[in-house]
Amino acid sequence: MPSSSSRPERIHWFARLEHRFHAWRERRARKRGRTATVVPFPGYGGPGWTRVVGRVLILPKTRSGGKDASVRGWRSFVGIPVSFATVTITVAGRTHDVTADRGGVVDCRIEADLPAGWQQVAMSVEGQDPIPARVFIVADEVRFGVVSDVDDTVMVTALPRPLIAAWNSFVVDEHARTPVPGMAVLLERLMRDNPGSPMIYLSTGAWNVAPTLNRFLSRHLFPAGSMLLTDWGPTHERWFRSGREHKLRNLGRLAEEFPQMRWLLIGDDGQHDEAIYGQFLVEHPDNVAAVAIRRLLPAEGVLAGRRAAARADGDGADAEARDDDLAPWVSAEDGAGILDELIDAGVVRSES
Repeated sequence: MPSSSSRPERIHWFARLEHRFHAWRERRARKRGRTATVVPFPGYGGPGWTRVVGRVLILPKTRSGGKDASVRGWRSFVGIPVSFATVTITVAGRTHDVTADRGGVVDCRIEADLPAGWQQVAMSVEGQDPIPARVFIVADEVRFGVVSDVDDTVMVTALPRPLIAAWNSFVVDEHARTPVPGMAVLLERLMRDNPGSPMIYLSTGAWNVAPTLNRFLSRHLFPAGSMLLTDWGPTHERWFRSGREHKLRNLGRLAEEFPQMRWLLIGDDGQHDEAIYGQFLVEHPDNVAAVAIRRLLPAEGVLAGRRAAARADGDGADAEARDDDLAPWVSAEDGAGILDELIDAGVVRSES
């Protein structure tokens, strides 16, 4: 009788159904002569390695007849993911073949020496022309970095509201989205005061919206940064992916990859950022410089379903982190207020 370790991995029936549906869509698209492409996302790395991220999709054609990797709104979600595609990645003149996952996502670590700062690698699939991708390489001497949530932290979305979330994701493009006041100035100040530090946008949003998000950040003068989003839909074990697990897993990975780094963690009190950052702070106190929480305005908080008690007192790991005074913990309703609090806490130097 085979041992439990040798049994094939059980996959949630809905995940199998989703995979069959996308395979059927892919077959139909290929019969019409459409081909796959790689949509790259900004990655990051350190001395001797880089994390390259992207997704293999068959994208809808534009009105002009060509393909557009920067499709907007609902069009971002009708691209067909290509499961287990072989992607060729060229880094520092060497090529590496990697395999995308079931959802077409490529997320791999490649050993290569690149200079510090923003660098370019190339990704290609099925013999298509290579597509440039950017990665930010952190120098070995850098000791400070910023991790920021996106929804209701840098961009007003009220994501927990199901109908508004659907509207924002599937209909509205980046021109109609509103930045949180003062957040672009805050993040730009942090990057200016700490040259060479990584800026990482960690969100539970879907990879589908990455091109729209990148344009939004650029249009509103947010600093360029690496993106760590997620793939909506079922996993091997459950109906939908856990946003909390996604954030904790990536924060833990950052702590392993950059053990010398201390991160400023920025989020909001509309979802679970306080508890997530609090848990990470308790588990990795040496890797946290401070926690900054954007307080939703009263109307935003009510619509987002925020619990008043959680806002006032915190609970679980975030309350433990505050009680232990492991790192400065500040909050305000906008970026200007957070900047003032960080200056008062000694995390940011005063310019006066």
